[in-house]
Amino acid sequence: MMNVIATIPRERTVTDPSVVPPAVAAGAPGQDPPGPATVRSFHQVLLNTLVANVTTSYLWFALTFWAYLETRSVLATAIIGGSYMLLVAVFGILFGAIVDHMKKKAVMMLSSVITLTAYLLAGALYLAFPETVLIDWGGPWFWVFAGVILVGGVVENLRNIALSTTVTLLVPADRRDRANGLVGTVQGVAFMVTSVFSGLSIGLLGMGPTVLIAIVATAIALVHLLFVPIPERGVVHDPAAGPRRIEFRGIIPAIRSVPGLMPLILFTTFNNLIGGVFMALMDPYGLTLFSVEVWGIVLGVTSIGFIIGGGLVAKFGLGPRPVRTLLLVNVGVAILGFGFAVREWWWLYALGILIFMTLMPIAEAAEQTIVQRVVPYERQGRVFGFAASIEAAASPISAFLIGPIAQFWLIPYMETDAGRAAFGWLLGEGEARGIALVFVLASFLLFVLVLLAFASRSYRRLTASYASAAPPPAVQAAPA
Repeated sequence: MMNVIATIPRERTVTDPSVVPPAVAAGAPGQDPPGPATVRSFHQVLLNTLVANVTTSYLWFALTFWAYLETRSVLATAIIGGSYMLLVAVFGILFGAIVDHMKKKAVMMLSSVITLTAYLLAGALYLAFPETVLIDWGGPWFWVFAGVILVGGVVENLRNIALSTTVTLLVPADRRDRANGLVGTVQGVAFMVTSVFSGLSIGLLGMGPTVLIAIVATAIALVHLLFVPIPERGVVHDPAAGPRRIEFRGIIPAIRSVPGLMPLILFTTFNNLIGGVFMALMDPYGLTLFSVEVWGIVLGVTSIGFIIGGGLVAKFGLGPRPVRTLLLVNVGVAILGFGFAVREWWWLYALGILIFMTLMPIAEAAEQTIVQRVVPYERQGRVFGFAASIEAAASPISAFLIGPIAQFWLIPYMETDAGRAAFGWLLGEGEARGIALVFVLASFLLFVLVLLAFASRSYRRLTASYASAAPPPAVQAAPA
């Protein structure tokens, strides 16, 4: 990756304070103030992001479905999901530094090129080995094949970090929460489309044609990106950092300068410990209730929740206290987790996933809006990357732990008379009662965590920091 970066021509930099115009409250320093033209550019960036996200999500979902159906191993899917989050954690800070060091369109181009290369390699592996060899999860080639696809998906996070900073660059400050809501809506559309087509693709076509479709779609997204304008005069470098190299300094000082921001990141980190449990077990539980084709359709239909949640933020914003909104959303997730798997009723599980997906873009928009307001633009890439790294690091820990625990302890325990006697009153009878027990325990921990966060001094300090930041001016610009 570093060799690829070194071959990209250096962009004109803006580092000398004497050359940088005073920071425009509605935009980024050294750049044109956001207005109707930049908002139109933002919409085109969103469209391209939709194409790219559809592609990576399509192949990622397909890999998970294919692995579980061929191996019937919760442990295998937990390792795959945990590995994805581990790679996000490892590369998040590097991705953030790259975003701060380069023009945002160049970052997105780099992401697309690496993803396309990874998918081409996955296609070559599928052609080189029989599927019986690739699906042997006890052998090396299963993990090489899965790992190459994971790399292509992980690099997509480079684009997503860049997208978060383009909101600051292209959208007036008083519309950024709504713009972040639109980002959630686009991600919801991508999730809806890929959920349906991944299940149908694996069920009807198989893994080989699925990889081929992903290669073609990634190439289309790359070509489309060439024609997407992102008006950016130059790279706005942190004055404390060197303009000629990727710089990691300034991350911790930028976070510590905002009272309560570090505890917020740590809260979302512990929150992701719970998220890792859901990540590891949601698909196995769904594939217990549905066939792979129907499960893909269920995910596609319930992902309308992403569109609903993002649309609500785009329409109404987050209110004057997005920190409070973020914690309230997590209270809702905890309460939801207590009930959506207490019985093996397909409609209960589907309804729970719908509500869960409605809440997610609201939480994501709240966190994005907070950082975009309280962190200087020239450091936002590294702060977003740092947050992504340490938050993502929590999920693989819980995923790697919960996979073996569920596979070898809780699922067998709930199949015994003792397990049914202890928890049958709560969870009823069924094939996946062990997974349901994990959901309930994880949700209880999340509920306690959120209550502690509400009572903390850090919550009050971050709320005050956000309120005391320069309020966004009323900018005459087209709505985002």
